[in-house]
Amino acid sequence: MKMVKCHHLRAITFFFVLLLGWHTSAMAQSVTGLQITADATQSDPVTLELADLDALPQQSFTTSTIWTDGAVTFSGVSLAAVLESIGAKGTAVEMVALNDYKVTMPLAQLEETAPIIATRMDGNVMSVRDKGPYWIVFPYDQDPKYQTETIYSLSIWQLNRLKVVD
Repeated sequence: MKMVKCHHLRAITFFFVLLLGWHTSAMAQSVTGLQITADATQSDPVTLELADLDALPQQSFTTSTIWTDGAVTFSGVSLAAVLESIGAKGTAVEMVALNDYKVTMPLAQLEETAPIIATRMDGNVMSVRDKGPYWIVFPYDQDPKYQTETIYSLSIWQLNRLKVVD
């Protein structure tokens, strides 16, 4: 009788370990992909992974922020380049974080090299604990126009969704 209970306990434990592994894998996939809806008529978003973002032209700059200690080197792809690569059509982009925090930026505000979707800080891929997987960053130290409350409010971290809107 004890042998049967032990066998069942092992089977149940094995099942829960498999279930936990599947759940963790599914969570990891949802955290690392950047979902983008290119326009109001698109029903399914495109998902770009880190490798997809790395394949686009990269930007890098060193700047201080109000959220970090000292100057940090950020690298990634410009938001304009990402939207152009998927044929985005609209007047603004809604940026959404993992916790569903949202900000909206007029597309007319986009510059060729700013802001960037930072994928790395000081050469390291960003973790969710450290404002990753992606962070909208401006070169704050390069121009006073990047040191405003409006720009700071657009500097969304833990970015995981973009939606182009009219």
